[in-house]
Amino acid sequence: MVNKIWLAFILIGFAFAAAKGNINVVTEAAFDGATTGVTVCFGLISIMVFWLGIMRLAEDSGLVKGISRLLGPVVSFLFPDVPKNHPAMGFILSNMSANLLGLGNAATPMGIRAMQELQTLNPHKDKATPAMCTLLALNTASITLIPTTLIAIRISFGSANPAEIVGTTLMATIIATAAAIIADRWYRKRYARKHPPVIPPAATLTVER
Repeated sequence: MVNKIWLAFILIGFAFAAAKGNINVVTEAAFDGATTGVTVCFGLISIMVFWLGIMRLAEDSGLVKGISRLLGPVVSFLFPDVPKNHPAMGFILSNMSANLLGLGNAATPMGIRAMQELQTLNPHKDKATPAMCTLLALNTASITLIPTTLIAIRISFGSANPAEIVGTTLMATIIATAAAIIADRWYRKRYARKHPPVIPPAATLTVER
């Protein structure tokens, strides 16, 4: 679906440029965008390598485990339908810890593994479970203490103070996470009302005389 949307954008751009007789503008924009993309990628490599190294040190030193322990009660509250000893909980904790440190690239693989483990608990494989929806909402609107990737982008574009967005990013992500949790709780209650748990009938005992 996303590929179709991007293809539609490209075709619409070509159509408007051709209608106005400025098709060369599209070609120049394409080459400029490709050049900018490569430049930004090279700028991100160094900062991402640095922070991924910091993440590895945090893992080896036990910092990530400490954060995971702190987040344990919160995760149990947010995912009441996932057993505490299930492998999905570990991946969810790692995903949230990486997002807190602004390491989206490191959080993505953990989020994918968490989804795969949650799928093993899914009785209806063609539909997302409430836990999957909760994880997706939290991963999208995660509280970020250090917006590493955004700082790296600002550095690559020559920002005079690339870290000045830390405070505003923290506030924005706190609000976004709160909104995601509120929406998730509301939809969970709504789903529970529409789909109450089925209680099997009690077994009848027959007494032989």
